Amino acid sequence: MLSLDLSFYNWELFTNYIMKGMLFSVQLTVIATTGGIIFGTFLALMRLSGRPSLVYLATIYVNTMRSIPLVMVILWFFLLIPILIGRPIGADLSATITFIAFEAAFFSEIVRAGIQSVPKGQSYAAQAMGMTYGQNMRFIVLPQAFRNMIPVFMTQTIILFQDTSLVYAIGAYDLLKGFEISGKNYGRPIETYILAAATYFVICFSLSKAVRYVQARIAIIR
Repeated sequence: MLSLDLSFYNWELFTNYIMKGMLFSVQLTVIATTGGIIFGTFLALMRLSGRPSLVYLATIYVNTMRSIPLVMVILWFFLLIPILIGRPIGADLSATITFIAFEAAFFSEIVRAGIQSVPKGQSYAAQAMGMTYGQNMRFIVLPQAFRNMIPVFMTQTIILFQDTSLVYAIGAYDLLKGFEISGKNYGRPIETYILAAATYFVICFSLSKAVRYVQARIAIIR
């Protein structure tokens, strides 16, 4: 009969193996979210620009990224970028570039929906006041759109954090990798995978509670 023993888990194990992986997973999540929102905003504006060439390029990029499994994109970037630039870049940097490029496609759809949710009458009023398209977006539309999109941004960030475990495929030292190595060193692989699942659950469940709170606060402001 299989018996589980979690008594081996202690502070030393956490600091020696888990902390490094957790820091990388959090760092990757923050950087990919920030870069994805910035890049995704540009993609959304391209799709809403009305210029056929920009619309076509952004649409192709977004649809392509959204149609390919993330783990395949991770492997492609990890294997192809060193060939293109002629030198290795490491698993950590490759994972960061991949996540920004991949998540931008999803954030762009969130931003596009957020922009379209702002009443068009406000844009017409801004144009009547002599504002340019850029001023209208910067001062009128985007501030309202981003406020409405905060809960969705947070939800996508939770999904992104869960997806960071896929960098395991290229050997990056993420949270899951930390648990795996500790399991091998302590001879308790099953228990460490259970602890890894529990850790992901606690973090993501707590963040989902925060999303509900923020969503309720935004609803009150409206």
